[in-house]
Amino acid sequence: MLHSNLSISNTGHLMIGGADVVELAVKYGTPLYIIDEDRVRENCRTYLKALRTHLPHGSKVLYASKALCYAGIFKVMKEESVCIDIVSAGELYTALRAGFPAENMFFHGNSKPDIEIEYAINAGVGHFVVDSAEELEKIDMHAGRMRKIQKVLLRVTPNIDTHTHKKIATGTIDCKFGTPIETGQAEQFVKTILAKKNVRLDGLHCHVGSQIFDEMPYCQAAEVMTDFIADLYKKTGWMPEYLNLGGGFGVRYTEEDPAIDYAGWIERLGEKLKTLCAERGIPVPALLLEPGRSIVGDAGITVYSVTGVKEIPGHASYVAVDGGMTDNPRYALYEAKYTMLLANKPKKPKNYLCTVAGRCCESGDLLGENISIQKPVKGDLLTVLTTGAYNYSMASNYNRVPRPAMVAVKEGKDFLAVRRESFEDLIALDTL
Repeated sequence: MLHSNLSISNTGHLMIGGADVVELAVKYGTPLYIIDEDRVRENCRTYLKALRTHLPHGSKVLYASKALCYAGIFKVMKEESVCIDIVSAGELYTALRAGFPAENMFFHGNSKPDIEIEYAINAGVGHFVVDSAEELEKIDMHAGRMRKIQKVLLRVTPNIDTHTHKKIATGTIDCKFGTPIETGQAEQFVKTILAKKNVRLDGLHCHVGSQIFDEMPYCQAAEVMTDFIADLYKKTGWMPEYLNLGGGFGVRYTEEDPAIDYAGWIERLGEKLKTLCAERGIPVPALLLEPGRSIVGDAGITVYSVTGVKEIPGHASYVAVDGGMTDNPRYALYEAKYTMLLANKPKKPKNYLCTVAGRCCESGDLLGENISIQKPVKGDLLTVLTTGAYNYSMASNYNRVPRPAMVAVKEGKDFLAVRRESFEDLIALDTL
């Protein structure tokens, strides 16, 4: 199996986290998101243990909420002592309602509206990750009016090309995120922040991209950032408490993707950071990392019912399912590759080559092309693996399709984490 939390039961059904996928599909209906909570916790603990072992006291794991955001995930993060990275007032509100402490939140984003900045400061958000001069002015103004000192990190771009998909590359100089170091703008920005009365600069942030399988870009980023820190210290006397190197660690979607030893990466990154700081004569800052996909990606699967099979001789065979780009837009956006199988007959040979087609009135509504699965018939349960990240969080109501339910599995027991949307939900905001 692609991931160790997946297996096949004695009855020949796909299992996730000790739960029978076929039984869950019958009980809750399809399409259905399933999230293995034990796997999420295991992935959190891998990061936490590595940081505590190999990096300075105060180093933190910040779960990137955009990967998978619902109330239950914030309860898990709180219980696992993981901080969170949020990017909107909606994520903030969800986390607060789930009882997550605001002081352990880091508010990201390149275009934060005034009303969200004000809301976050009032709620007691621990840190803003400042992206622009205009944002800084708004934070300083609102914090001053509330008589608060707001802690911030400054997001900079280290100009590192990770050769990932251009739509998820974030570390180059020409990017909507951050302020470039290379142009001298980041240095000036630091000086501007240090002069503010209502803002305290606690550290620096960079992010080089997503779905990265090579640890070298993170080592390169550490080198650029420690050079920048050493130069800033000479010029201003300021030393950051935190260095945030972002997230973006890759996960296995197919057998062709390499398996990453995240703990090993962190150990080597920690050694690199210590060496770089020693060479530059600066203290080692606490390290912040922002894993999202690598915490929840392999913990999730999506189950669909096959609604029909269409074979066009000499061309493609289409397997139609009762979901599609409304619950997983990643193939339409990035041509993202997935591993698929039939949950009700996973032991049979995967010798049927097909295109998996969604239900939307859109030619591009596909979940994959040239996919090998077991030979399907109507009513089979097609399962897409590694959908814990950027599926539910990117889902939509295109074609007025209700979003699926999400079921969580813990210690082999299932419970409803997010109920299925109803037709009434679809028109709840309409004025009639």
